[in-house]
Amino acid sequence: MTTPTPLRAEGGFPVVGIVGGGQLARMCQPPAVALSVTLSVLAESETASAALVVPHSPVGEHTDLEALREWARHCDVVTFDHEHVPQEVLTALAADGVNLHPGPEALVFAQDKLAMRRRLTELGIPCPRWARARDAADVEAFAAEVGWPVVAKTPRGGYDGKGVRVCRSVAELDDWLAAVGEPGSLEDGVLLEEAVDFTRELAALVARSPSGQAAAWPIVHTVQSGGINTEVLAPAPGLDEQVAVAAAEGALRIAGALGVTGVLAVELFEVRDGETGAPAYLVNELAMRPHNSGHWTIEGSVTSQFEQHLRAVLDLPLGDPSARDRWTVMANVLGGDDEDLYPTYRHLMARDPGLKIHLYGKGVRPGRKLGHVTVFGAGEDEASLEDLRERARHAADYLQGVVRE
Repeated sequence: MTTPTPLRAEGGFPVVGIVGGGQLARMCQPPAVALSVTLSVLAESETASAALVVPHSPVGEHTDLEALREWARHCDVVTFDHEHVPQEVLTALAADGVNLHPGPEALVFAQDKLAMRRRLTELGIPCPRWARARDAADVEAFAAEVGWPVVAKTPRGGYDGKGVRVCRSVAELDDWLAAVGEPGSLEDGVLLEEAVDFTRELAALVARSPSGQAAAWPIVHTVQSGGINTEVLAPAPGLDEQVAVAAAEGALRIAGALGVTGVLAVELFEVRDGETGAPAYLVNELAMRPHNSGHWTIEGSVTSQFEQHLRAVLDLPLGDPSARDRWTVMANVLGGDDEDLYPTYRHLMARDPGLKIHLYGKGVRPGRKLGHVTVFGAGEDEASLEDLRERARHAADYLQGVVRE
């Protein structure tokens, strides 16, 4: 890693360091500029998404303790674009006095799904039935309890559907079980969960500061395709009010109990209570950073998740998370066959002047998240929401080359 030039923030404004140069770090730059906060990004490469827009973006590995130590010397606070910094590295930085938000004692629950399930169960947070499996007998015993299929997850390293299998027999896990006990993502075993019969997927997004102030955005409906979030509807249409309140309160309780600082995304399943049939929710996974389910907040809420994350990690008073309009729809843009995206702007901007386009400066690769589009409106009825969804889908499809008109 090249040693960065020491930063000096004018006017007493702080320097916020972000480990990882992905699109989440990139989208923190506009609110940082508005707040006169200097960002410094430890990027994976000179062409990383955030490195293209953040002037101070030295290249370094998130596993290299000495590189992190040298870079962190110039930062007032350090936060994260992803959850992959090893615990031993985080612990060493904390011992050095680096101001980490969230800290290692919180991040472990986003890094290790087994640890997350144990802790949420202790807190009484509603979760799918689960177990740890170290051999075939453990899998058979769990399947006998909950029925096939079962959902198997690697406790560490999975994202966007990677590290997840829906299994109908033990044989489908032979390779994972063979790796149990070996160094790596399966060292402690395989996480097994019941296959939840859910109505839809939701997300609760909250932020918490070191002093304990917290704020929650409206619960959203996240639409998945092939394990990737492709669309977000804010707020979740038709969501039972009691479920919305309970999910937001649950997310805030998780943030407080786990000591999360910054943004916390809680991925949820909407379900029906097995005894009463009433609407309910189960917690699927956690992410302790700005999250894809919150990209709608850039235009759709008074305070975006990116501004709020900066406020939270700096222990500034949090902003208003209220929605600006009745509906906001965000659609992700995935890579297609066309490498040049800029020529699509003329059509999209002329067709829909209210459309907001966000691209992340990434090279095009089929299936890769390249950006997102957002539309919003005030209509109360379902037709108004469907019109917004059609506008967002058309824009995303046009950018991807799926449609040409």
